[in-house]
Amino acid sequence: MARLFFSYSHKDETLRNELETHLALLKRQGIISSWHDRRIMAGGELNKSISKEIESSQIILLLVSANFLASDYCYEKEMIRAMEKHEEESAVVIPVILHPCDWHSSPFGKLRATPTDGKPVSMYANQHEAFSIVAKDIREAIENLPKPTASETNKHELESHSDTSQNVRSSNLRIKRKFSDHERDNFLENSYDYMALYFEGSLQELANRNPHIKIRFKRLDGTSFAAFIYSSGDKVAECSVYYGNRGFGSNTIAFSHSGDAALGSFNEQISVVYDGFTLQLKALGMSVFSGQSNEPLSQQGAAELFWSLFIRNLQA
Repeated sequence: MARLFFSYSHKDETLRNELETHLALLKRQGIISSWHDRRIMAGGELNKSISKEIESSQIILLLVSANFLASDYCYEKEMIRAMEKHEEESAVVIPVILHPCDWHSSPFGKLRATPTDGKPVSMYANQHEAFSIVAKDIREAIENLPKPTASETNKHELESHSDTSQNVRSSNLRIKRKFSDHERDNFLENSYDYMALYFEGSLQELANRNPHIKIRFKRLDGTSFAAFIYSSGDKVAECSVYYGNRGFGSNTIAFSHSGDAALGSFNEQISVVYDGFTLQLKALGMSVFSGQSNEPLSQQGAAELFWSLFIRNLQA
């Protein structure tokens, strides 16, 4: 059984929990045992416990984000020692890219990251797809580990049982909760604000990369915006995104191929849903050509869905 260590920023704990869920089958099959600093019991020594687990792990996951790179402890303590073990071939370091950030210039930038081509988990419309890729890559890495000798196996088993007072605890600690109307409304508004920033930034980058492309981004009012793309002066794409009472319900965000949100028409709609643990977004499913599954989306996944609808004719 391979020992796996999570190096991550606490600001990314939600994504770490999701990844751990996707690694559950590896645990059931007796392929891995995993550890992260939330396993340290009250009164336990942080530095000592973390150092011990890094030294005893064969797989070290770096959950990479701007938060991770900004954390002195993650970078200076955990990552540096992890890379030393990687160079010594006493462990395999796997960068798991959670969010877009400048990780290529880091010491682990030379390593093959996961998901595929280092595409950040948050950039996937369906994050379950991203985590399934990560889980498969971890399984493959474990299969390629050198087989331990009998003495090494016995030593590891003795070490894993020698300090049970600090390590006997489940990582499955999520419990269901209810979300108030206030929380749902705030989530919807924050999701709309995120989409507006996503479209504005994507339009600007599109224009930067294509000299013949001109763009317009316009906030129509506090709950709607419009976007336009021109190719050699001709309008080739337009849309509006709005939330509130202009759709079928007040708790939805709507997308229209018309740049006039006041018309109240829409081609796709997203509503707030929750699984008892977290608030998410879900598309109505009108745009079957988009290839999207009917599973819940993150804010970034929902923004990418609307953006894909917006530029689909330019990519046909």
